[in-house]
Amino acid sequence: MTDLIDISPTLDSATWVWPGDTPLERRVLLDRARGDSLTLSTLTATVHLGAHADAWSHVAAGGCSIEAHALDPYVGPCQVIAVETVAGRRITPEQLPRQIEHPRILFRTGTFDGSTDFAALCPETVHALADRGVTLVGIDTPSIDPFDSKTLDAHHACVERRVMILEGLMLRDVPTGCYELIALPLRLVGFDASPVRAVLRPLSRPTP
Repeated sequence: MTDLIDISPTLDSATWVWPGDTPLERRVLLDRARGDSLTLSTLTATVHLGAHADAWSHVAAGGCSIEAHALDPYVGPCQVIAVETVAGRRITPEQLPRQIEHPRILFRTGTFDGSTDFAALCPETVHALADRGVTLVGIDTPSIDPFDSKTLDAHHACVERRVMILEGLMLRDVPTGCYELIALPLRLVGFDASPVRAVLRPLSRPTP
């Protein structure tokens, strides 16, 4: 029996994507059900699909693309934090717990319901976390910035402070506490993001 907790949504043609972005499409080239010797599929989709890692090139001119990001921030001890908030609000530094136990922080907001109204992060929160040694932030919404943001301040704060970004995580049923995070991006040369298969392994007994 595995102790891994899958925090990645399933991916299919109904998976939510940013309005105007490319939804997932599967095209079957060969199919054993049709008598072919094997099944062979082609996938078309945005790289910002489901649980995904943003590259700095997503928002910053001259920022590195996803294959150039170091892998260390995506693997290791993390802390899942539940934040009392509502859709449309930004998480402020005052809402952070007194104790930041690990350099990877995942925010459980419970505010994404498939619409474009969800909680996000203040850039000041990114700076406060970076000041406390955090190297990766993750969230259970499609973006660390609000849907209608044109300046993407939280993203730019992450680039400035060298903090990696995970978005689209499934944390609804994950108790707060400390875990090992594994969420490796693909080595997609030149791309601004990559889907990840994000999983957690408890480091200690979580609290509800």
